[in-house]
Amino acid sequence: MERSYSNFMNIGILGGGQLGRMLGLAGYPLGFRFRCFDTTPDAVAGHVMPLTVGSFDDLEALQAFAEGLDVLTYEFENVPTWAVEFLATHVNVHPSPLALSISQDRIEEKTFFQSMGVPTALFLPVNTREELDTAVDQLGMPCVIKTCRLGYDGKGQFVIRSRDDAEAAWQTLQGNPLILEQYVTFDRELSIIAVRSTTGDKKFYSLVQNFHEGGILRKTLAPASNVSAALQQQAEDFADMAMHGLEYSGVLAIEFFQVGEKLVVNEMAPRVHNSGHWTIEGACTSQFENHLRAICGLPLGNTRVQGSVGMINLIGSVPALEKIMSEPCCQNEKVSIHLYGKEPKPGRKIGHVTIVSAHDEKRDEIMRQIG
Repeated sequence: MERSYSNFMNIGILGGGQLGRMLGLAGYPLGFRFRCFDTTPDAVAGHVMPLTVGSFDDLEALQAFAEGLDVLTYEFENVPTWAVEFLATHVNVHPSPLALSISQDRIEEKTFFQSMGVPTALFLPVNTREELDTAVDQLGMPCVIKTCRLGYDGKGQFVIRSRDDAEAAWQTLQGNPLILEQYVTFDRELSIIAVRSTTGDKKFYSLVQNFHEGGILRKTLAPASNVSAALQQQAEDFADMAMHGLEYSGVLAIEFFQVGEKLVVNEMAPRVHNSGHWTIEGACTSQFENHLRAICGLPLGNTRVQGSVGMINLIGSVPALEKIMSEPCCQNEKVSIHLYGKEPKPGRKIGHVTIVSAHDEKRDEIMRQIG
C-alpha cells in the first residue's frame, strides 16, 4: 500500500506547555511524531511526547533537538528570537522567525499593523519618568501602560486613571521598555483564529466573544452573537494582511476591541491560542489540527462552528464537574473536560471545559452551573 511521506513527519515543538500537549494529541491520529523542548522537567507536554530539557542559550542542545525533524514550531512567543533563527538554519520553522520577533514587542506589533492601515490604539514609547508624564498628557487618562515585552495574562500592565496611578505603575515597571496606550472604550472583546498553509491555502474561524477577568481569559462564546457579514469580513481581511506581511504559515490569533461596527487590533499571537480551544469539539477541524496541517503543507480542514459553543477556563482549581455533567440539562449537550496535568495554583490555567449545544440558552445554562 502506498503511504504518504507526510504521515510520518517528525515535528518538534519549542515549549512544553498545554498548547504543545494539545498539538500532540491532535497530531497523533494523523500519524505525526512529536518531541518538545522546554526549560523545565515537569512541562506537561512531556506527558504525551518525548521531552528534551535544556536552555534556549545552549546551541548544541538546540541543534541536537532539531536533528531528524521535518518541521519545527513553537507553542509560546517568549522563545528567544535568535534561538529560532539559529534553528531555522537546520530545519523548516513555522511560523516564521519574523512573526515571532514582531509579536514579542508591543511597539513593533502595533507599528506593523498600522503600516498596513489596520487600526490599533494610539500609543507612545516610554523610557523615562518624564516621558511617561508627557505621554499621559498627550494620550489623556484613562490610559494603559504595559511592558513592551514578556507580559501576558494581565501581567506587566496597569490602567492609569490618575497621577498617583502613574507613579505607582512607574515604581513597579521602571527599568523595562514600556508602551503607553490610549484606553479604548469598546463594546466587547472579540478574536479570530486564522490559518495559512505553506502552500498559501488559508481559512478563518468565526469571530468569537471573549470575557476576561484580571487580565486572564475566563470564557469564550462561539460564534460571537450579532456579528454582521461585514464585521467578519473585516476581521478576516486584517488577519489576511498580517499573514501575507509576515510570510506566515500556521495558526494566527488576533484579539480585537469592537467599537461600533469597527475593529481595533489589541494584539496578535503567532501560535494556537486559548481563545481557540473551543475548536477541539466545537469546530469541524480544531485549531491544533489545522496548525499541523498548515505547517506540513497539507490541505486545511473545515473551520465551521458545530452548534452553539462555549469554553470556560479552569483557573487555579477544578470545580465539581461530575455533578455538572450528570445534570438533566447536560444530557443532550456535549460537555468536554480538558485537564492539562498541572498542579493547582492561584491564577494558573489548569484546564478548560467546552460545551456544545444546539441552542445558546442551553449552552449558557450549563456555563452558569460551571461558573
